[in-house]
This record gives sequence, C-alpha cells and structure tokens, in this order.
Amino acid sequence: MKKMMLLSVLTLTLLLLAACGGETASPMVEEPSAASLPDTVDVATVYSLQDSPDIFLLDVREPDEYAAGHIPGVTLIPMGEVASRMSELPTDTEIIVTCRTGNRSSQVADFLREQGFTNVHNMEGGLVAWQEAGYTVEQ
Repeated sequence: MKKMMLLSVLTLTLLLLAACGGETASPMVEEPSAASLPDTVDVATVYSLQDSPDIFLLDVREPDEYAAGHIPGVTLIPMGEVASRMSELPTDTEIIVTCRTGNRSSQVADFLREQGFTNVHNMEGGLVAWQEAGYTVEQ
C-alpha cells in the first residue's frame, strides 16, 4: 500500500513537471540592495553594487595611493579634504567609503554620519580586501 502511494505521488509529480515545461522553481536569491546596506559592507557586496547608479564610491586615500591602484569608478577625496569638500558628496545616493584597509574609511564614515549623512557605509578591509578577493584594480 505504501509503495503504491509513493508511486502515485511520484507519477503525479512527474506529470506536473512535464505540464510545466519540466522546469522546477528555484529559490529566490536576494541581490544586495543599496537601500538596505548596513553601516559596514564587505567587498563582495560592494563589487556587486559598484556599477549601480544608487552607489557613490568614495576613496579617502592619498593621491599617490590612488595612482598606484584603485577601484574602477571610485571618486578620490583624501581624508584630510573631506570636511572642506562635503558639498561634492551626494545626499540622495548611498556612499560607500573605502581606503587601504578600512581604518581611514571607517573614520570618515563616522565623521559624515556626525555631519548628518544617513547614507554612508564603510567598506570592510579596504582595497587590500578588494584585491585579495581578486577584483579589478585600475591605475
């Protein structure tokens, strides 16, 4: 009796799959959203969002560090100039701040939040983590 029931269920499942073109539903994989980013984001998340119009990448290293290699599309405003160049930062776009290891960028992200920015995120591990993950760096 159990074997007959199992056989019936399997047959019905196969018939339903055939009627639906043989495709099975795949689980929904949620892509990261710029609007739901935490204060600190990992490099994989930044990589997946870097070309989004909802993301502004800010590099706070020094010009010589930037020239040696940077994330494609990133904007350079050295840490020491951020306070005097805040008008260059978007208020309607998520800002992801990066540096070499995540230390300076964390300080800048905290500073910007203290100035009223609510759209600021720090990239954990900085350019070092970005390169270790094998992502492109341009000069």
